[in-house]
Amino acid sequence: MGCRCSTSGASTTAAAHAQAKPNCPNRCGDVEISYPFVTRPGCFLNEEFLITCNDTFKPPKPFLTKSSIEVVNISIDGHLNILQYTAKDCYNAKGYSVDSNLPTITLSKFTVSNTENRFVVIGCDSYAYVRGYLGENRYRAGCMSMCDSFDFVTNGSCIGTGCCQIEIPRGLKELEVEAFSFKNHTNVSSFNPCTYAFVVDQSQFHFTSNYLAFDGIPDDFPKVLDWEITTIETCEEAKICGPNASCDKSKDNTTTSSGYHCKCNKGYEGNPYLSDGCRDVNECEDPSLNNCTHICDNTAGNYTCRCPKGFRGDGRRDGGGCIPNQKNLIKVALGSRPGRLFPIPDSGHNLGAGCSGGLGLLFLIVGIWGLYKFTKKRREIKSKQKFFKRNGGLLLQQELSSNKSSVEKTKLFTSKDLEKATDNYNANRILGQGGQGTVYKGMLADGRIVAVKKSKLVDENNVEQFINEVVILSQINHRNIVKLLGCCLETEVPLLVYEFVPNGTLYQYIHNHIEEFPITWELLLRIAVEVSGALFYLHSAASISIYHRDIKSANILLDDKYRAKVSDFGTSRSITVDQTHLTTKVQGTFGYVDPEYFQSSQFTEKSDVYSFGVVLVEILTGQKPIRAINIDEDRSLVGYFLQAMNENRLFEVLDALVLKEAEREEIMTVATLAKRCLNLNGKNRPTMKEVAFELGGIRASIGASILQQNCGVIDCVNGDISEHYLERDLVSMGTSILNNSAAFSIDAGPAFSIDARPLL
Repeated sequence: MGCRCSTSGASTTAAAHAQAKPNCPNRCGDVEISYPFVTRPGCFLNEEFLITCNDTFKPPKPFLTKSSIEVVNISIDGHLNILQYTAKDCYNAKGYSVDSNLPTITLSKFTVSNTENRFVVIGCDSYAYVRGYLGENRYRAGCMSMCDSFDFVTNGSCIGTGCCQIEIPRGLKELEVEAFSFKNHTNVSSFNPCTYAFVVDQSQFHFTSNYLAFDGIPDDFPKVLDWEITTIETCEEAKICGPNASCDKSKDNTTTSSGYHCKCNKGYEGNPYLSDGCRDVNECEDPSLNNCTHICDNTAGNYTCRCPKGFRGDGRRDGGGCIPNQKNLIKVALGSRPGRLFPIPDSGHNLGAGCSGGLGLLFLIVGIWGLYKFTKKRREIKSKQKFFKRNGGLLLQQELSSNKSSVEKTKLFTSKDLEKATDNYNANRILGQGGQGTVYKGMLADGRIVAVKKSKLVDENNVEQFINEVVILSQINHRNIVKLLGCCLETEVPLLVYEFVPNGTLYQYIHNHIEEFPITWELLLRIAVEVSGALFYLHSAASISIYHRDIKSANILLDDKYRAKVSDFGTSRSITVDQTHLTTKVQGTFGYVDPEYFQSSQFTEKSDVYSFGVVLVEILTGQKPIRAINIDEDRSLVGYFLQAMNENRLFEVLDALVLKEAEREEIMTVATLAKRCLNLNGKNRPTMKEVAFELGGIRASIGASILQQNCGVIDCVNGDISEHYLERDLVSMGTSILNNSAAFSIDAGPAFSIDARPLL
C-alpha cells in the first residue's frame, strides 16, 4: 500500500518563506539579503546589519556598509561570505617588484571565522604574515612555502611544498596580510615569480600547481565572516527571535558575553528573526522527512503515523509498521456482514455446514500465517544476500578460490553461528570497545573460544581494500600475532572472528599492576622482543608488507603463557615492495602517533617504529603516553623521557620495578634504543629488523648471565658459556635476521624466538 498524507497543518517550503520584512527589498543583484541584514534604512535590526547595494555594477553588487568589502552570500545561521584581496609579492626577470601588498581589512562588528577559513601562502621562495587584533591584544602568525621545481609539488597538498596553510584564531576582527620573497624569486623566477597570501574559505580552495605561475591566482578569494546579535539584554528579554524560534548562545563569540543567534524550532524552517519567518514543515509531503509506512498526518512542528483500516501497529518504518489485523480477517471469514466468505452456523444450518465453515476458517488462518512466515524468511534471506554482496562477499569468495597456495582458508561464518556463539551479542560478553568496533567473547559449535569483532560500517568504495586485508591477515601465521579465523559478511556490519587471547593487555600489566601476576623485568623484555619480532615479520613478509598503524600497549595481548600477541589490525594497510610510503587520512592513538606522519599524512614502516618506541618508554617508566600532571612538566611521555635522557636524568624517571630488577647496562641499552626509535626524522630511526636484533641481543645477554650463575648445571669453559648454547644461538639469530628472512626460528633459550611461516 502506498503512503498517504493528511495535511492538517500548514504546508510551505523554505524557498517560499519571506526572508525580509514586508515592503523591504530582499535582493541586491544576484545576492539574496536575509533579515536582519537589509539594504534600506528603517528595515534593519540595527545599523551594523546595513548592506550597501551599489547599482553602478551590472548586476548590482552588495557591500558591507561604508566599506569596499563585497558580500557574495548571507546565511541566517551566522555566516557571511565576502570577497577580499589576495596579497602578492611578484618579481620580473630582472628582479624588480611588479606587485605589492594591499590595505588592511577592518571589521567593526564581525569576526573572521576560524572554523571556515585558513590562512594560505603559495610560492616556492615565500613567506607571509597574517596580523590582526583579538580584543585588545595584537595577533601575528606566519607560514613558509618552499620548492625547487614543479616535480616536487603535489596538487591538493598544502603542507609546505609550493603551498602551506595554518589555522587562524577565533575572534579576529582586523585582518592584515603581507607576502614576501626570501630572494626576490631570482632562483625560481622561471616557473614561480610570485608569493601569494590570503585568507580563504577552505571549502572553496583546492591547491594546484597552476597557482605557481605568474597571474595564476585570482585577485580575490572568498572568505567567511561570523556574525551574531549583540544586546545588553538577555537573549529572551530582547525578543528579537520570532514565534516558533529560540535563542542560541553564540559559540564563536569571544568579545562579548551577550552574542547569540536565533534558530527555528524542530519541525519549522525559515527566517527565525521575522515575526512570521518560521513556518511549519509538512513532513508528510516529502517521504524522506517522515517514517510512516502507510498514512502520515501533519501536525504543528511534527507529524504522526497511523495504519489504514484493517491493519494494526504504529505505522512507522523504524517501529513495527502495519500488519494485517487477524481479528478482522476472522470476522470477515465468519461472515458477520454482507459479503462474508462463510455463513455463520445457526439453528437453521446442520452440523456439517458448521464443521465445513470451521475447517475453512482454520485453513485460511494457517495459510495466512504460513504466507507471513514465508515472506519474513524470504525477506531475511534477501537482506543477508544484499549485505553479503555489499560487504564484498563475492569478491572474498573469488579471492579464496583463486588462492590455491593458502594452507588454511578463511572461514565464512553465518550470522546464526555468531549470534549463537555470543548469546545474541549479550552485553555481558563484551571484551572491549574502541574506534574500530566492539569485541565480544564467544564459543563456536566445536567448543573453541573466540573473539568476535563487530566492526563499524565499511565504506562501499573501499570494499575491495577491506577484502584484500581480510585475505592477507587470514594468511598471517605467527605465534605473536593474533590469528584471524574468519568473518561473517551477511550482516549489516562485517564481523571478524579472531582467536581468543585470555590474559588481558600489556597496558593493564604496566599501568594497573595486576596483583594476581606480578610482572617482572625479564617478562617485560621478553614481550618487547616478541612484539618487535612480530612487527619485523609484518614489515618484511615476502612481497607484501603490512604496516600496523596503531601499535600501543593496549593492542598487545597476552596469552595463557603470557606470550605477546599483536592485535587490532583495523587500521592496518598492506603495500607492495615498490611503494615507499602510504598516504592516508591520519589515524592512530594520541600519544603513539609518529609526528612526521601527523604532519605529512605519509605513513612508512618507520611510523610503526616510532609507536613501538613509545611502548618501550612505557615499559621503562611505567607511565602512560599522556601524563596526568599538575606541575610544570611536559605532559607528553615522549617529551618527558627525551628531556631526561638529554639531561642525564634517565634513572630519575624509571619505574621502581625496572630499577630494582634490571642491570644498569641493560637499562641504558634499551633506553638508547627507544630514543633512536623516537627520532623526529624517520630516516634516522632504526628498522624493526634492527630493533628486533638489538633487543634479542640484550635478552640473550641476560640469559648468558643467568647461565653463568648456574655454571654447575651446564658445561662451562674458563668461566664462559659453552658455545653449544650461547654462541650457536646468537650466530643463528644474527644470520637469520640479517638474511631478511620472512620465516625464521631461533631455538628456545635466552635468545628470542620468532615462530612464523611465510605470508605468501
